[in-house]
Amino acid sequence: MAIALQVKKLTEQLEEYNYQYYVLDEPSISDAQYDAVFQQLKAIESEHPHLLHENSPTQKVGGQALSKFEQVAHEMPMLSLDNMFNDEALQAFIQRASDKSIKEVAFCIEPKLDGLAVSIIYEHGLLVQAATRGDGHTGENVTANVKTISNIPLRLRGDNIPQRLEVRGEVFMPQLGFDKLNARLEALGEKSFVNPRNAAAGSLRQLDSKIAASRPLAFYCYAVGVFDGDLENSQYARMQQLKGWGLPVSSEISRVQGLDACLAYYRNIVTQRESLGYAIDGVVYKVDDIDLQDKLGFVARAPRWASAYKFAAEEAITRVENVEFQVGRTGAITPVAKLRPVFVGGVTVSNATLHNQDEIARLGILIGDDVVVRRAGDVIPQVARVLLENRDLSQTQEIHFPSVCPVCSSALERIVGEATIRCTGGLYCAAQRKEAIKHFASRKALDIDGLGNKLVALLVDHDLIKDPAQLFDLTLAQISTLPRMGSVSAKKVLNSLQVSKKTTLSRFLYALGIREVGEATANNLAMHYKNLSALQDAGIEALKEVADVGDIVAKNIYYFFRQPSNLQVVNRLLEAGVHWPDIQAVESTTQTLVGQTFVITGSFANISRSDIKSELQALGAKVSGSVSKKTNTLIAGTAAGSKLEKAQALDINIMDEQQLFTLLNKQ
Repeated sequence: MAIALQVKKLTEQLEEYNYQYYVLDEPSISDAQYDAVFQQLKAIESEHPHLLHENSPTQKVGGQALSKFEQVAHEMPMLSLDNMFNDEALQAFIQRASDKSIKEVAFCIEPKLDGLAVSIIYEHGLLVQAATRGDGHTGENVTANVKTISNIPLRLRGDNIPQRLEVRGEVFMPQLGFDKLNARLEALGEKSFVNPRNAAAGSLRQLDSKIAASRPLAFYCYAVGVFDGDLENSQYARMQQLKGWGLPVSSEISRVQGLDACLAYYRNIVTQRESLGYAIDGVVYKVDDIDLQDKLGFVARAPRWASAYKFAAEEAITRVENVEFQVGRTGAITPVAKLRPVFVGGVTVSNATLHNQDEIARLGILIGDDVVVRRAGDVIPQVARVLLENRDLSQTQEIHFPSVCPVCSSALERIVGEATIRCTGGLYCAAQRKEAIKHFASRKALDIDGLGNKLVALLVDHDLIKDPAQLFDLTLAQISTLPRMGSVSAKKVLNSLQVSKKTTLSRFLYALGIREVGEATANNLAMHYKNLSALQDAGIEALKEVADVGDIVAKNIYYFFRQPSNLQVVNRLLEAGVHWPDIQAVESTTQTLVGQTFVITGSFANISRSDIKSELQALGAKVSGSVSKKTNTLIAGTAAGSKLEKAQALDINIMDEQQLFTLLNKQ
């Protein structure tokens, strides 16, 4: 018993030292003293392995390597942020986020870290899961790697910790650690990283957590996701709560009011950018009041109550050595400048889009010109301007836009009012064909596992498929004889094709690749028309009644379904067995919980909270994050906290896990 108490005491000591060092930035002991306590605990755990706990401070060294990362569905989507690039945009954002009942809205502001977004879930104060952002809905389980990051606590400290708490933040690599890591890699003759962000992403996605543990990663919280407990009603106050529980939060976080204060913060951070010790690419502004956040809500992929003011793009000078013309999925001809490689914005840039013929004319650019290149939004390389003073006419030549498609030699067309010139070849054009099939097989479309870019290119180049419908005509012999494809891989692809036939109407519409019809629009069309025939028969004015469908999108949809070649592909897909549940039939038979509001709390032995939410929503129920008088039923698992108490006080129906399964089975 005495040894167990000693382990407990040493563990608490180390957790306190970590909190002082990583969260408060006020170390109370030297590194040598810390190491002495650490080694003492490690020695006791080695002699008494039954006292070793997975959340011990000594376990931040990594464990057995994984064969692959598991997929994790986020209970609450991890959305991206809209970007701003000037003071006028910031002023417009503040005006949009204002509330007439509040004289001056307060904003929580912090630096925008240039790293990798992750979600970390704590249950009863213990770290149980960590996942990357992924596509916002599904990420990768990187729990083993996140547990090795020094400033992430394995156990939360303090009182009133929510029974379940999801914190979101950024994993990054401090500049000093990045420099040391690259020096070590170079000394070993290994390839070094281009920038800290790539180093952080590459380290976090190591299947061997021991490698991740050896990398100098760090983490800062910036938001709360799902939670079961009481949190402050202020963004800034919530971050201080997280800090009190031992989670690291940027020391630069601040709460201000008014445009002048928001601008002052941005300009101050710009001056400090190089001295922060870690890479940032802007400033994030969030409405501080949580109720106002809820009122403002979201657009398709971003919250209305938050936005990022990005720093001016880094620039560099290089030379245009050639211009190539690429053909996209919709036939758009895009000129791409082939540049003398130059390091800008943390990466080596050798290509930059020139967008279209109008942009070439506006820039007045010639092959052989010296140009200023920037990474727009620190992501997309673009030519900012031509250095006319450097031009040598004897060394330059004009850029001639092609008169026919550079891939299939079909005629080009330019629609009045559009800047884009397009190939008219459609699926006859190999470039459009490849891109259309890649899109059709993509994860948000029919999600055909194994049908990647290289295989699509091989299938098209070997003239095995001319449109998406022909995918379902492929045979084992055809696929297995392709380069780098054996019978095992071919069978997997064929199996994936069979599995993909069962889909949804919204995914099918998205997969067709109708211009301007993205994932959200496809879903709106499916829910509005319920079936494909009704959508095909709809006129332009009727289509404009669908949410988010304007005149241009309506015309794109209308004319798509009036092209004989498109209709042939659609009909052949249906004949091949591509199908989906009838939305009206599903709604009429399964939407039995419409009008009812459920709240989920606690932990469950045989089903995840996200699966419970999905099951209830499929039955038409609304799932809320908080208990109120409008709540009909609380689904309470083990260790249910304040939500259970509130539901009992309001005399709300309470259901346990067994009763939940009875309900779901009955429905």
